[in-house]
Amino acid sequence: MMVDKRPSFSSYMTHLLSRGQVVFTAEQAQEALGISKGALLDAAEKQQRRQHLIGPRRGFYVIVPPQFLSWGAPPPAWYIDALMGHEDRPYYVGLLKAAELHGATHQAVMEFQVVTDKRMPRIKAGRSTIAFYYRKDMEALAAGLEDRKTDTGRMKISCLELTALDLLRYPHAAAGLDHIATVLADIGGGIAADKLAALCAPFERAVLQRLGYLLCLLGREDKVGLLHDRVSLRSPVPWVELEPLLAADADFAREPVARDKRWHVTVRRFPEPDE
Repeated sequence: MMVDKRPSFSSYMTHLLSRGQVVFTAEQAQEALGISKGALLDAAEKQQRRQHLIGPRRGFYVIVPPQFLSWGAPPPAWYIDALMGHEDRPYYVGLLKAAELHGATHQAVMEFQVVTDKRMPRIKAGRSTIAFYYRKDMEALAAGLEDRKTDTGRMKISCLELTALDLLRYPHAAAGLDHIATVLADIGGGIAADKLAALCAPFERAVLQRLGYLLCLLGREDKVGLLHDRVSLRSPVPWVELEPLLAADADFAREPVARDKRWHVTVRRFPEPDE
């Protein structure tokens, strides 16, 4: 009588964990276990009910190590690179999450924020939420990406300068102007003026104007000389609102409290960064 020596689904998961691997695809598991797609789906569903496995995207699975059972999933940093590889999309971890990784001391980030060239729905993974922000021309930002080591591999994150630019491009993702100013106060000292200027080409001029104004307001004039040169390359420089929503309704718009002539920024409320 022949004995079936194929590993069980649970032992397959344990084997991967023993190698420091927390992710696998449906195809990899089927090949390793020699089972059908239906059998795999049944086994995966059973492990998901036990909260030992999550499936953040179709055909992509993340094992929940014992130390993260109470969280419902390991940290997204453990599997984001593999996830985006599975999706075959360029990406980087950015915005407030990148600022945190660069040492910003602002309040805890509620989302794991990722920029990519595909519109993707949010993923709820245990206690974490992975939020995706769309950027079409990802290749134009390659010089602004850094490779960061994680507990299970590596991931791509935005450098300080790209992070600062993105905060002004996606203000809704950065919790508004006051929070943006708080983060810039934390990370502004590390910004390299030449690198900031070199990365600004793919960004709207209004983003550059708002960032330049805020850095000056925060006492970082030494960071923006080259940036201002880029803003002024094309004349005339249009006036922009620091907070467009405050001027969205002409009948209820606040009166300006300042008009910055250097950056051509209309200010209807001064930002209030946290101390």
